[in-house]
Amino acid sequence: MTQALRHDWTRDEVAALFALPFNELLHRAHSLHREHHDPNAVQVSTLLSIKTGGCPEDCAYCPQAARYDTGVKAQKLMSVDAVVARAQAAKDAGASRFCMGAAWRSPKDRDVAKVAEIVSAVKALGLETCATLGMLDGNQAQALKRAGLDYYNHNLDTAPEFYSEIIHTRDYQDRLDTLEHVRSVGLKTCCGGIVGMGETRTQRAGLLQTLANLPEHPQSVPINQLVQVAGTPLEGTEALDPFEFVRTIAVARILMPASMVRLSAGRQQMDDTVQALCFFAGANSIFYGEKLLTTGNPDVEHDRRLFQRLDLHPLQVVEEAGTVHADILEDAAASEGYGAGSCGSACGCSAAA
Repeated sequence: MTQALRHDWTRDEVAALFALPFNELLHRAHSLHREHHDPNAVQVSTLLSIKTGGCPEDCAYCPQAARYDTGVKAQKLMSVDAVVARAQAAKDAGASRFCMGAAWRSPKDRDVAKVAEIVSAVKALGLETCATLGMLDGNQAQALKRAGLDYYNHNLDTAPEFYSEIIHTRDYQDRLDTLEHVRSVGLKTCCGGIVGMGETRTQRAGLLQTLANLPEHPQSVPINQLVQVAGTPLEGTEALDPFEFVRTIAVARILMPASMVRLSAGRQQMDDTVQALCFFAGANSIFYGEKLLTTGNPDVEHDRRLFQRLDLHPLQVVEEAGTVHADILEDAAASEGYGAGSCGSACGCSAAA
């Protein structure tokens, strides 16, 4: 019998999961994964930066922060037509989910109105939609909901006690407040974090504990590995052990068994073996394409070959009862030359959220 979803995890319980022998942890995670998901399906997602650079925040990992010299130049919001063209190209390449990121601390109402127009046009293509625009109030969240947005991404980034080591320009509570605004209007939440920023294992446990104990589990949980960018304060941080990253994926799956666990930023630094372990541990989405906002991502052909080698097929989206949601399509094997299907990824903006 499938166990009930919990929202009362203690830090000690989560730390004990991290401390399990590696094979035992993966067995538990994979068993739960099979109860809730097709273990051989991975959703394809593409993330486009629709407004790049110039962000006033000081997130220590972020190349889009205006105060850091990273070579990222501030750009204006893309036009509707330009975004739709990129979304159509992503769909043609096999993506079923299209995520849009804008480097704002908090958008103005006129900005939200423009993004809402973009969301409506992308949704009309039949893609699942996600956006990350920074902090929102309730009215702004409602406007995006009316436009047809499926998910709003706003990451917690790290544990509450480590947050002040990474960000000083907004409080942890600000992030929780935005998530509450998003939930209150019926939008699905995409909320995860970044590991490898110098945090301890206990603090990684704290991030996952906080996510799992939210009033509602995020339907989408992106787990990002720090991508070190020259010019940011976290450049030179000691790299996280790959098996520790796999452990993080596995614990996320155990704590939030029904959620999509999204293997997000940092895949360019992972070899195929590590990615395969992540899929076994419960990751069922990847970002697809050459760019993840302003940092690199494995290219499309490499991902296609990896899917073929692992006999994975894509999770696709279908329309049902007026809403776009994730579903497994038996005929996915015909898609885009993957042998068993196309490819998959999801939203984990670690720059604008």
